[in-house]
Amino acid sequence: MANFFIDRPIFAWVLAILLCLTGALAIFSLPVEQYPDPRTTPTCA
Repeated sequence: MANFFIDRPIFAWVLAILLCLTGALAIFSLPVEQYPDPRTTPTCA
């Protein structure tokens, strides 16, 4: 499988860029409730 991407570097770049764009869209589409409250202090039980 590595040889496939070594032989086709442009395809590898396009795939990497698409993955980064998909991740960026996923971050911005998350609701705010998914993030932890930064005002709470961590506690050890």
